Amino acid sequence: MEKFTWDDAEDIGIALAENHSGVDPLQVRFTDLHQWVIDLEEFGGDPMKSTEGKLERIQMAWLEEFREEQGE
Repeated sequence: MEKFTWDDAEDIGIALAENHSGVDPLQVRFTDLHQWVIDLEEFGGDPMKSTEGKLERIQMAWLEEFREEQGE
């Protein structure tokens, strides 16, 4: 299986939703989000190559999963 990079926002969002079920992504600080992404077993990107925009895209993808989980 190919590892995720910072450009795989949707895949990362799904993985975060699975690993942090019930956590509202809008309440997670970007510093924590960054750490949670690089801690994913499926993540193989360079930790230094994240940007605020990439973290925002990941957060929004995760939010979509979170809302589906909440039945919204």
